[in-house]
Amino acid sequence: MADFARNTHHALDYVELPVTDFDAVKTFYGDAFGWQFTDYGPGPAYVGIRGTSDDEVGGFRKEEQVTPGGPLVLLYSTDLEASLRAVREAGGEITQEPFDFPGGRRFHFRDPAGNELGVWTAA
Repeated sequence: MADFARNTHHALDYVELPVTDFDAVKTFYGDAFGWQFTDYGPGPAYVGIRGTSDDEVGGFRKEEQVTPGGPLVLLYSTDLEASLRAVREAGGEITQEPFDFPGGRRFHFRDPAGNELGVWTAA
């Protein structure tokens, strides 16, 4: 996991992704990245994301429909090829194969709800 400053003014602190199917995205992110979840509220209406630590770093919120677009969230990986394989095996759609950029390499994928994210590793 990247070394993020928590609770710092104007720093990325939490990410919410809209989803239509909690079970599909929980299975996908659990299988691809080992994430864990906390179901909140009646229904549930919201699911918290706990990456690979006990710190909650984001959540999924229930929507009737999800329109692709919005912010691009990047995840860090110490082994980009293993992450790429895990995303494919979990059923993610690769939208950009691994490519070089000035800070390293990355790829983009779409989750079962249609959200596009990226995974990167340092040069």
